[in-house]
Amino acid sequence: MTTIVKIHRKGQMTLPTKLRRLAGIGEGDLVHATFQRGRIVITPTLVIDRSKFPTADDEYTPRQRRIINARLAEGLADIKAGRVSEAFSDHGEFIAALHKEAAKLSAGKTKRPAK
Repeated sequence: MTTIVKIHRKGQMTLPTKLRRLAGIGEGDLVHATFQRGRIVITPTLVIDRSKFPTADDEYTPRQRRIINARLAEGLADIKAGRVSEAFSDHGEFIAALHKEAAKLSAGKTKRPAK
């Protein structure tokens, strides 16, 4: 569909109703305009009003939020102090590290005398 659109003084455009309906654009909707190969391309833009969605603050009581924040702070302090395990590139490395640690633990244990 080809149509002529008038550009108003403040850069506003008036699109015909049929064209807006085809593009899924309603009155007051935001659009993204780009210049591609000598043409202006207008694309509808989805804007999400985040105030209409619940946040984590709405899901927890103040007491629960304090506990969560304290645990997050503790974890961040551990990271900062270097009290974290190494990163593994795949599960094979992880399993090998587990076996190595298990061997260290079992080497430190003494056998119980037989009854």
